[in-house]
Formats: sequence, structure tokens, C-alpha cells
Amino acid sequence: MGLKQFTSRLKERYIDERQLPPDAQRQLKLDRAGLPEHDAGPRAIAAAGIAWLKRSQEMSIFRDGGSARDFSLVKGWASSYPETTGYIIPTLIDYADRTNDRNLADHARRMLDWLVAIQFPEGAFQGGKIDADPRVPVTFNTGQILIGLSAGVRRFGDTYRPAMKRAADWLRDSLDADGCWRKHPTPFAAPGEKAYETHVSWGLFEAARLEPEQGYGEAGLKQTRWALTKQRDNGWFADNCLSSPDAPLTHTIGYVLRGVIEAFRFSNEADFLKAAVKTADSLLTVIRDDGFIPGQLDRNWQGTVPWVCLTGSVQIAACWLLLHAITGKAAYVSAACRANRFVRRTVHLTGSNDVIGGVRGAFPVNGDYGAYEYLNWAAKFCVDAQLMEIDATDQGKSRL
Repeated sequence: MGLKQFTSRLKERYIDERQLPPDAQRQLKLDRAGLPEHDAGPRAIAAAGIAWLKRSQEMSIFRDGGSARDFSLVKGWASSYPETTGYIIPTLIDYADRTNDRNLADHARRMLDWLVAIQFPEGAFQGGKIDADPRVPVTFNTGQILIGLSAGVRRFGDTYRPAMKRAADWLRDSLDADGCWRKHPTPFAAPGEKAYETHVSWGLFEAARLEPEQGYGEAGLKQTRWALTKQRDNGWFADNCLSSPDAPLTHTIGYVLRGVIEAFRFSNEADFLKAAVKTADSLLTVIRDDGFIPGQLDRNWQGTVPWVCLTGSVQIAACWLLLHAITGKAAYVSAACRANRFVRRTVHLTGSNDVIGGVRGAFPVNGDYGAYEYLNWAAKFCVDAQLMEIDATDQGKSRL
């Protein structure tokens, strides 16, 4: 890029920032000043995150029972997002059970009822937000919702079992012979095979625990074995990003790693644990002492961007904590706590109810993932990682 073009790009960005709403400008200024030193701790951040997730359901623009995809400092609240509403459900159920909060459990049931109402007859679910166009069945989104439907069956009973089985049947039957899902890709990401659909397989494992004779687990393991063909010797996965396969987001790295861990937890097959440890150990070399992890990582585990994908950081923290529980390796807890602390320091506990407890897509807020947005899945994964840190450091499930 020549000096003239570079100067023009800087000027355009400066003009764009000057045109931002005051709250967006204020947050950008705060982020550029650096993270605050104060860390409210995992309990406070988990509680605030749950309150924000409840608000995301209440403020979704159609008030349909789903969780709004995001709160934007530029555009305000969005419409409901079926995919992430699906895996928010087990987080609400977990927290409700820890705190004996019946109202929170009711929020989870409203989400479940909405998802059942929008399920396609064949069992699949759409990609994108509820008002997205085109409205077509998508493998990844169906798998994430299956995680929630399975949690709904375990917590609330057989009301949700038929929807769970339809979704799991559809995923099982649409898997290609080599273990890759290719028939129903999302129209909202770059085309091509996706290693991170191990996170879809996790949904099948959850369904298999409730319906063990339906072949759901076998299908999930087949897909995860296929995904391992994408893993390099250093633990990095090819074909593992929404749009940048040469430098995947930590978000999708977190997805693929969690799916491999869940395959081990379901099957106890040593190859899955070996693969998960390979990736997790390489990630240990990436995190800084202050918890900073670059938002995108190339095939040599080098950061390619100066911003943090906050979602990916807490997903990876959760994976480290799961692996610590399996292997006892202390370095996983240390790294997870650093990553969690970095993200906690970005979370507001005062100010507007629209942002208290929310987690931004990126730090700084203008990073290229969810810029100026508080994402519902970021809050979900943040809550999960905080609860897992509490469990790991308190030696057992804590009453909050």
C-alpha cells in the first residue's frame, strides 16, 4: 500500500469514527486508553452476564422469546438469533440450578418454546437472525440449537424430545460418507468445508446421551475424526474460519477445540484427547502474561491482528479448564484464569443496562469481529468460563 493510499485509509477511518454515536466514540476512547486494572472477579461477572442475557431476550426487537443477537452501540438492539439462543439455554439452566432461580429457568423455557415453534418440518433450523434472508436449513445452526434442546429435555422433560430427535435425525442423515457436512452450509460465511463443525458434533453427543440407540454419537465421532484430518502437527486446524482460513478467529479455534474435547468426553478415545492437548498446548504459547490473545492466529500460531476476539478468549479458557479436569495439568488453569481476567476487565458493571454485563465482540471495540457490538454468544461463553473457573478453583460446584 502506497503512502497516499495509506493516508487516505487513515482519513476515512478518522471520519467514520467522528460520525459514530457518542456512546460508541466514548467506548472507543476508553478502550484506546487501555484496560482498567480492576477485576470484579468471576462471580460478579457471571451474575452480570446472566442479567444481560435476560435483557437480550426482553429487548429483542420482535419480543419473540429468542435472545437478540447483539446490542450495537451504533444501531441498538437486534432481532433474535436462533443459533446462539440454542446454546444460551444450557447456560441459563446451569445458573438457575446453581442459584435456585425459577425465573431464570422460565427464561430458558421461553427460548425453547420459541425454537420449537420455528423449527423446519424436516428438523433443521435456519441460519442467521430470525429475519435473515434467505431462510434456509443450516447444519451449524441446527447443531447449536440441538445443544439447547438436549438441555431442555434433561431439565424440563419430554416436551422437547420430539424436536430434539428431529434435529438430531436431520444432522445424522445429512452427514457425508467421509464424515463432513457439506449439504447445508450457511449462506452467511465463506463457502467450503469447516473443521469447527465439531461443535455440531457436540450437539449430537448431547442427544446421544438421551437417545443412545439412534446413531447420533457415531455420526458425531465420524465427523470429529474427519476434522482431525485438518489438524496440523502443531495443533492448528485448516479450513477453520468463517472467512479467513489462513488466519482463523480464536472464536472458531475455540469451537473446534471444544468439539474435539467433547468427542473424548463422550467416547474416551485417546486420539481425541491427544489431538485436543496438541492444540491446547500450542495455545499456551500464544497467551501473554496479561491474558491477551490475538483475535486471529495463523498456521504458525502467530497473531495477525492487534485486537482480541473476546468470545474466543473465554471459549479457549473453558477448553483449558475442561482439559485441566481431565489431565490435571496446572498450566491450563493458570492460562484460563489469565484469559478470563482479561475479558472480565472489559465488562462494565455500571452505566446503561444495555451494556452492563455484556461482552463486546472485540477489544478494542472497533476490532474486526463484532465491531461496536455486545454479542449474546460472547456473554454466554463468558459466563460459562467464569463458572468453570469458580469450579476449578473452589474444588467443586459452587453455590453462587
